[in-house]
Amino acid sequence: MGGRVARTARAWLVVLGVAAGVSLLSPAAPAAAHNSLTGSDPKNGARVATAPKRIELRFLATPKEATTKVTVTGPDNVVATGGAPTFSGKRVSVPFTPGAAGLYIVAYQLASDDGHPIKGEVRFTLTTGTPAEAPSASAAPTTAAPTPTAAPTSAAPASPTPAAAVDDDGGTGWLWAPVAVLVLAALAGGLLLRRRAGRR
Repeated sequence: MGGRVARTARAWLVVLGVAAGVSLLSPAAPAAAHNSLTGSDPKNGARVATAPKRIELRFLATPKEATTKVTVTGPDNVVATGGAPTFSGKRVSVPFTPGAAGLYIVAYQLASDDGHPIKGEVRFTLTTGTPAEAPSASAAPTTAAPTPTAAPTSAAPASPTPAAAVDDDGGTGWLWAPVAVLVLAALAGGLLLRRRAGRR
């Protein structure tokens, strides 16, 4: 009697053990079919001063290139994706083109093996932006105001200084003036003498 009870107990233990094993393994199958994000670089919520050249996403299972999409947008919804994503095992990386300082959002979308779509995003803040681009050489040059040129001064021709008048006789004309005065004085004196003599 005791041997039969022992065999029955062992049989139930085996049945319970198998049932427990099945119950433990059954939820693992669908869970393994679903993919999920396990990490990223930069990390979600990180604040970085130096912009990375590439953004990397790491997943639980190997993502498929045909069903995986990654986009990066910066402040004012400016696209910061520098090219197509590349795949290496369970890692997906995308070139990063930084712009202004601010919040950047990395959005990803992929499909699991069971066809279940998975969407999510990673956010990080770039604390230093890129400098503004220098103006291109093809830009229209600014027209500077013309420099006023001084009006030509019409200099009046200098009036020639009149040359000193030169007597036709070589500058000796002034000598005749006192001689004439003397002659006239002599004539006047002679006339006076004649008048006086006539009165007598």
